[in-house]
Amino acid sequence: QVQLVESRGGLVQPGGSLRLSCAASGSISSINVINVMAWYRQAPGKQRELVATITRSSRTNYVDSVKGRFTISRDNAKSTVYLQMNSLKPEDTAVYYCYAGGVNGRPNEFWGQGTQVTVSS
Repeated sequence: QVQLVESRGGLVQPGGSLRLSCAASGSISSINVINVMAWYRQAPGKQRELVATITRSSRTNYVDSVKGRFTISRDNAKSTVYLQMNSLKPEDTAVYYCYAGGVNGRPNEFWGQGTQVTVSS
């Protein structure tokens, strides 16, 4: 089992920045054993969408709407994945979820509890 704990989100003005973190713990020694970690988000009345992914080899990918504004990164020593969000827009308002898949090479997946990010003036 893997537990994922996201940092608290918050209220940010349009154009502002926020960094989310996701700390992994449980039956793993390091996030190096996780094939892919990602951030998803779900806005009210919408389906959950994939925002950004980072592989064990640190290859990253982003949904078009956040390219150039968001950066996903990982700190293996801290077993933590980050999502740096800049130039935030009201349409970025959503609950953001941390995801881990392929732990120890198995077809498993784990989710964090979600954290609310609200972009509003």
